[in-house]
Amino acid sequence: MEYLLFMLVMAILVLVIFGSEILRTKKEERRFTESLYNNYFKLSEKEYALERFARMGSYFERHGKQGQLDDITWNDLGMDDLFMRMNYTLSASGEEYLYYTLRTLRQDEKELAHLEEVIRFFGENPQTRVQVHLAMNRLGHMGKYSLYDYLDNLDLLGERSSKRHLLTDLLFIPLAGLLWVNFSLAILGIVLLIIYNIVTYFKEKGEIDPYITSFSYIMRLIRCCEELEKLSVPVCQGEWSQIREARKKLQGMRRNSFWVMSPYRGNASGDIAALLLDYIRMVFHADLIKFDSMLRTLRGHMKDVDAMIEVVGYVETAIAVWIFRKSLEREEGWCEPDFGAKNGLELETGYHPLITNPVKNGIATDKGVLITGSNASGKSTFLKMVAVNAILAQTVHTCPAARYRAPFYYVYSSMALRDDMDSGESYYIVEIKALKRILDAADAGEKPILCFVDEVLRGTNTVERIAASTQILKSLGRTGILCFAATHDIELTELLRNDFGNYHFEEDVADGDVVFNYKLKEGKATTRNAIRLLELMGYDKEVIEKAYAQAARFTESGVWQG
Repeated sequence: MEYLLFMLVMAILVLVIFGSEILRTKKEERRFTESLYNNYFKLSEKEYALERFARMGSYFERHGKQGQLDDITWNDLGMDDLFMRMNYTLSASGEEYLYYTLRTLRQDEKELAHLEEVIRFFGENPQTRVQVHLAMNRLGHMGKYSLYDYLDNLDLLGERSSKRHLLTDLLFIPLAGLLWVNFSLAILGIVLLIIYNIVTYFKEKGEIDPYITSFSYIMRLIRCCEELEKLSVPVCQGEWSQIREARKKLQGMRRNSFWVMSPYRGNASGDIAALLLDYIRMVFHADLIKFDSMLRTLRGHMKDVDAMIEVVGYVETAIAVWIFRKSLEREEGWCEPDFGAKNGLELETGYHPLITNPVKNGIATDKGVLITGSNASGKSTFLKMVAVNAILAQTVHTCPAARYRAPFYYVYSSMALRDDMDSGESYYIVEIKALKRILDAADAGEKPILCFVDEVLRGTNTVERIAASTQILKSLGRTGILCFAATHDIELTELLRNDFGNYHFEEDVADGDVVFNYKLKEGKATTRNAIRLLELMGYDKEVIEKAYAQAARFTESGVWQG
């Protein structure tokens, strides 16, 4: 009786533990689902380890297209920060496709029109959007490596065959029959065969274990695609058809995949059933045989895996763009771009989405723009703002502005360069190479080009800088290129007056302080603040007076005097 009472208490205790765990899990799921309806902005609050960022471009690197943003432009414009600002995805596929999207300038209005349809659908159908997000959350991530890293290394496994495993398994049949003839010899044979299989098992298990993570992700990817297919999304019928065909070709991987994919494989942790399955794996190599089968299927259908990643990533990117737009509505607003212009660029009240309380600016031009102004007046920020609007227009059909009108462009920049320590190249060499790549792109027929140059040739002396800058900017001002350039060299405004429109930023000095309004104005800069800033920072009065006098003499004579 006491024994039965003890067993009853233990059973109740187990039920309470399991029940409370189930309730806790459901409560967390319900809270997470509610957050997807009401607090989706928080989805961008992620930790970015160095390894995670290192594999972010895996999809992009394997899907190169003409006109994608190169590394110089991406880094110049701080696009990693913008990517993190927009990363409302929950899966590795969505994350990598969003990165790819931001680096791939679309040149076809039909592509952007379809993206717009998908974005709007999920905005207008919150229940479907949440169901997609939940599916993506179940798909999840893979850790510090990309799926493509594993797929690229499949060749390292060589040509695997299950014939030896199957042969040793078949040997158990005659040994079992031998039990009726010579029991002792049969038992000895069975024991020796079991020992041999166990010893060889752990060697091969170690070889395939690194790939189990990727196989597990592909299994989740297939299930995710099944979930998407069940959702009614009329604007994604083409995408649904694509994943349906791809998924069918990979269905063979799923049959009996539990031998390979079991979370308890090699770590039963006291679970009797899992422990029994582990012994079966060791003795009969069931997981090794299934792994070889899955590997053969995967090697024959890599394009289908890629097709599923593309669709899953595309759909989640569309949702991320919708959330990004909602975040802009809470701040400064946004607009859809207009690609009806044949040349030039029109931008009304544009701003940079990473700046808090930004000063908005606009411009309308059909030729190059040369911007002058003092230090910290806003020149570089303006260049980045225009560039980011142009990129977002052609990637996610969303501009942080009241109006954006332009043709389709290829975008290049030469702005935040630095010495290349690895190659030993000076800043000047790095800069002229960066500028030449823009001219080479134009010569190769990549037109029209929109480019941004900040302080052209700052790495050399004044006389040669102005002479070379004039000719380079003239080249960047030719037909087919729209160049936005910022400079401290006021001389360029006269030398390039026929090729570039002059604009400037200026500052006010009042009560011993310099105040910037960050508003773009037409014409060249008429104020200089370098010496004034020295004065405000408390430099010696004699240094200030001599500097003013020396600058005045140069202005009058055109000759520097010590």
